Amino acid sequence: MKKEDFQFKDRLIKGITEDGNFKISVIKTTDVVKEAKDRHQLSVLNTVLLGRAMTATMLLASELKKEERVQLRMDGDGPVKTILAEANSLGEIRGYVGDPAAELDYSNPNVTIGDGIGLGILTFTKTLYNEAEPRTSTIEIITGDVNSDVAHYLAQSEQIPSAVILDVGITESGEVSEAGGLLLQRLPGAPDGQIDMLQERLGSFPPINELLADGQYIDEIMTKAISPIRVKELSRQLVDFFCRCSKDRFMDALAMLSFEDLKDMEGESQEVVCHYCNNKEEISKEDISRLITEAQAKLN
Repeated sequence: MKKEDFQFKDRLIKGITEDGNFKISVIKTTDVVKEAKDRHQLSVLNTVLLGRAMTATMLLASELKKEERVQLRMDGDGPVKTILAEANSLGEIRGYVGDPAAELDYSNPNVTIGDGIGLGILTFTKTLYNEAEPRTSTIEIITGDVNSDVAHYLAQSEQIPSAVILDVGITESGEVSEAGGLLLQRLPGAPDGQIDMLQERLGSFPPINELLADGQYIDEIMTKAISPIRVKELSRQLVDFFCRCSKDRFMDALAMLSFEDLKDMEGESQEVVCHYCNNKEEISKEDISRLITEAQAKLN
């Protein structure tokens, strides 16, 4: 890999304004979205929706510690059915949709990207070290475009005045050009009017994917988004589409089945597919036989 390629890999940068009133995160997720598209054979509609959702979860997960994670799930009555994205603060992102091939009838002048997920609910789940149970918040889907829904969640459930931008650029041939996002949040003690001004200005901010395509990287985008307020960098990290599924984990999941269910699989190998990353693992007849023996021993 050339030095230039490494410098412009998918990353997240975090900063704070010098007056201590705002924190801002900017992320590039181009390769993450491309890999999700390829792994799940996503339609253009799903590429944009899942791309935005994965970008949003990484922006929010960056506030957590190590393997603590955030999951965003949207369940609606549209053709996509479900969007699920998950990320942790280590920079690992993964996700999937209910119907990877779903598309909309764009000949209808009234159709919007939000019709892909339609009416339904958005659920945010945080898994934290010091809490026995995951923390879950559920709200109604507002528009289904992910952008507005994440902003609404932050305002309603987190009660943090925020501005969020999530962009996935698509070429005329249906490929991902660039993808990324931005999250601006007011810190305690900041003047009320200042966030309103910044939110309004970010409403007309150029799409993140266009800025990336023009050769502007996350550092420059962060500075431009908050200007003329000065911002200093707090941290930066690589992000990647990454799933921890493995044959051992699939075996652990199968071991939770009942003895009767395992007996039904006896004599046949099983192909197991991970929802998150579409990886496939072959569970051999011998593996199944061993699980049956172990399950039988627990019954004695």
